[in-house]
Amino acid sequence: MNIKGKEIKTAYFIGIKGVGMTMLAQFLAESGVSVSGSDNPENFMTTKVLQKEKIGVLAPFAVKNIPSKVDLIVYSSAYNAENNVELKHLLAKKFKPLLLIYAVALGEIFSQYDGLAVCGSHGKTTVSAWLGYVLYKGGLSPNVLVGAAVPQFKGNILKGRSRCFVAETDEYQNKLQYFFPQGVLLNNIDYDHPDFFKTEKDYVKVFAEFIKKIPSQGFLVFNADDKIVLKVSADCRGQKISYALHNKGADYRATDLSVKNGRQYFSVWEQGKNLGRWSILLSGEHNVYNSLAVIATAKKLGMNFFDIKKTVLSFTGTERRLQFLGKYQGALIIDDYAHHPTEIRATLAGVRTMYAESNIITVFHPHTFTRTKALLGGFSQSFNDTNELILLDIYGSAREKQGGVSSLDLLQKIKKNSPNLKISHIPTLEQVTEYLKAKVTKNDLVLLMGAGDVFRIGENLLKK
Repeated sequence: MNIKGKEIKTAYFIGIKGVGMTMLAQFLAESGVSVSGSDNPENFMTTKVLQKEKIGVLAPFAVKNIPSKVDLIVYSSAYNAENNVELKHLLAKKFKPLLLIYAVALGEIFSQYDGLAVCGSHGKTTVSAWLGYVLYKGGLSPNVLVGAAVPQFKGNILKGRSRCFVAETDEYQNKLQYFFPQGVLLNNIDYDHPDFFKTEKDYVKVFAEFIKKIPSQGFLVFNADDKIVLKVSADCRGQKISYALHNKGADYRATDLSVKNGRQYFSVWEQGKNLGRWSILLSGEHNVYNSLAVIATAKKLGMNFFDIKKTVLSFTGTERRLQFLGKYQGALIIDDYAHHPTEIRATLAGVRTMYAESNIITVFHPHTFTRTKALLGGFSQSFNDTNELILLDIYGSAREKQGGVSSLDLLQKIKKNSPNLKISHIPTLEQVTEYLKAKVTKNDLVLLMGAGDVFRIGENLLKK
């Protein structure tokens, strides 16, 4: 593999356990590069993927970890010379290997293919994995990089033989600036990451600038029900392909949604032509939108509707997206990554529809102080579809360990909006685990929700 004019035979990752870093490390390993890395000693959700790929991980961070001979070093944006001894050592050296931050490294690889960027505030992981799976089953041999493990893949990625490269691309810290796509899937734009984007205008601008980079021979697949997406799509120079549930002018539409026997059913229309009833295994209206994005893109890339319909149905999802972990005392334990008010509402609505008879106990782990504070009003109106809500203490990121808001502030806001909701604040994962052990019965559904390590509650409950 060649990056920035240099042949890469060996690569070392600083902060390799991050989901994006694991994704890229696995892709390089599958491409024949010898890969190793370093991180903190704790187990992460990516640990099993790295072990399965036989990628060596050294812990903790230390200068002695750095290989004496290595072609490429990739480092996570969570680290810098002030908080990481390995980076501090490397940046002080006069002669060093090719040293790239994660987003730049991924962008360099992406540019060597016919890159298809999946972006937007919500649904990136599901759409990337779903599209990759459909294209793979359709014989297109795509390269696919997803920010979560996919049970129907080998870890987070698919290494294909074609020039097609599907990548989940993240707007945070304006990582989109490093990508030059042939095609873009844009699912939605909904203000997030207030620690980096100080205003909604700043946030939208990143997507608007990204859409302008699509070449005239490229294409944009976009959600025409999202008013902000509809506005920024006007600046696309390439072909525009729209999908919607409500906008009757969209190229692809889904109508007459229903749920039966654990599946969602809906009619699909292409430019006014009825393509019949389709079904998917994933719950929630948001996943109907996700499926339309996949259907429209797969058709654009040459697949026929018969094969698309068959493979869209058989996709089972990704880890940490409504992932069934098991049963405890007869109760269903489900884990989900939702950490934004819109995601929480969509996920809970889907769970309520799919499990109408269950007593839903939601355990929410607020993620970062800045997000919780900036979106406090939205969070307070997001839990109407749960029977009980447990709030953990806020999960701080590597960049912030405390802030001007607490879970008790959120609790008071939710109580004001939903006075009849049973809600409690239980600070730690261990305390919540003990609470659930004493409480749950076979009629309960425990939904673990958040972008941090709330999934560990499920692991602890299901330990044999």
